[in-house]
Amino acid sequence: MSGQAPLKGYFQANASNVGDYTATYEWRFTREGSTEPYLTRYEENTEYTFTKPGSHSIVLYATFTKGNDVIQYGQEYWSEQQPLRVTISESKLEMPNAFSPNGDGINDIYKAKDGYQSLTEFHAYIFNRWGQKLYEWTNPADGWDGKYKGKDVAQGVYYVLVKAKGADGKTYNIKRDVNLLRGYTEGTNTGGGTAR
Repeated sequence: MSGQAPLKGYFQANASNVGDYTATYEWRFTREGSTEPYLTRYEENTEYTFTKPGSHSIVLYATFTKGNDVIQYGQEYWSEQQPLRVTISESKLEMPNAFSPNGDGINDIYKAKDGYQSLTEFHAYIFNRWGQKLYEWTNPADGWDGKYKGKDVAQGVYYVLVKAKGADGKTYNIKRDVNLLRGYTEGTNTGGGTAR
């Protein structure tokens, strides 16, 4: 399994035919390159939210006991089996320098570029040229529609400030101009030629 942080995983022992045996479970979560688990849990089913990038291996040591009869699925078992693997991607965040909220359904919302990933914190602000805050949002999938108090703002240059943090510890402090282009459509530009 792979994805971006935060990624919640659900793990179940799914033991069958246990009968009169008493079961004990030990989940071990280990980062790639390490021999010691960073997390050990002792329940039949567990869940964990992965926030650190890289590859994580998950194994379940299970012991079934009835009197002197003991069945173990431990280190020897896992030396022949592949552990469960979860891979978390490194963080990524980019903000565009322009958008065109003209109602054509293309680039109408100013938001993080597609492909952002593994962000654990995100806060963005839009300001006008006098430093007045016009909008703010905390989900990179959301964005600004070019309005202030329900009314379209004028075409021109605005300013975005983004403070974000990746699951890998990387911090993002993005400060840049944003060109709001109301007259722009997909097939034309203001010079009369075809946009490419």
